Amino acid sequence: MRIAISHSGFWVWCALMLPIAAVGHAAAQGYPEKPIRFIVPAPPGGGANIVARVIGQKLSDGWGQQVVVDNRGGAGGIIGTELAAKAEPDGYTLLLGLTANLSFAPSLFRNLPYDTTRDFAPVTLVGSTPYVLVVNPSIPVKSVKELIALARSRPGKLNFASTGNGAGNHLAGELFKNMTGVNLVHVPYKGGGQALTAVLSGEAQLIFGSMLSTLPHVKADKLRALAITGAKRSSAAPDVPTIAEAGVPGYDVTTWQGVLVPARTPKKIIARLHAEFVKILRMPDVRQRLSGEGFDLLGGTPGEFGKLIKADIEKWAKVVKQSGIRID
Repeated sequence: MRIAISHSGFWVWCALMLPIAAVGHAAAQGYPEKPIRFIVPAPPGGGANIVARVIGQKLSDGWGQQVVVDNRGGAGGIIGTELAAKAEPDGYTLLLGLTANLSFAPSLFRNLPYDTTRDFAPVTLVGSTPYVLVVNPSIPVKSVKELIALARSRPGKLNFASTGNGAGNHLAGELFKNMTGVNLVHVPYKGGGQALTAVLSGEAQLIFGSMLSTLPHVKADKLRALAITGAKRSSAAPDVPTIAEAGVPGYDVTTWQGVLVPARTPKKIIARLHAEFVKILRMPDVRQRLSGEGFDLLGGTPGEFGKLIKADIEKWAKVVKQSGIRID
């Protein structure tokens, strides 16, 4: 069916649409004109919080507008992510997206209150990092093989802490259990800081911890590092083998963090945010602060980040199906 528009009707349509376009253009031109909220779907104390505060402070310094890091932990990152998905698409709400809440969650939760690819627009990939498997020094193991042997001799007696059900380090632990056949008890906490404190105190025996928050305790001999979860060793801990090297061939869990905004955010604002974040990620002091603890800074275009998210959703859907892991 064809719809005919008269000459006069066309100009009426233009008159109606021009103010809408002008508002969007003006918003992009004057942006930012007020404080920006940077939602981190995790409590303070973990690696995500460190990354957000380092780059958020630089964004504030560069633009002269306050960047408020808003920690919204709980439900494996779902609470904070849902909040960001429902925010106004005006560039004043940013999300630090994590592999767990964007790529793992679609396969782990049946009733996810957001759609990763529909409800968000990628800005840039910030970086990637493996976890580091660490134990409390009171546990008499110094290698992954010794941990597996101890766990088999004490089924259900060793606890591994995580930052919450469905979090990345929860999935890392479940994959480890599935590939080794050991019986470790999962103990979810409300965030990385609490989970790490539990292992430091001996309340839990081990954790697949964030490199940023865990390595300082390893260097202080408060925790013992057994292995890296990624496919290759980390330059921040070159003497620590990968889990695959240490006796579990094929094991590989590497996570990423990136900045996203609600879908329908104006493209000019996304472009401005992208340019600023890429500049921040190239700053020597930022690179030294984050890369020095095993966080590989990456950057990249919004399109490249979007492709990574979609590919990871497909990848982890297969892993979850094969392993039988399910949260609800």
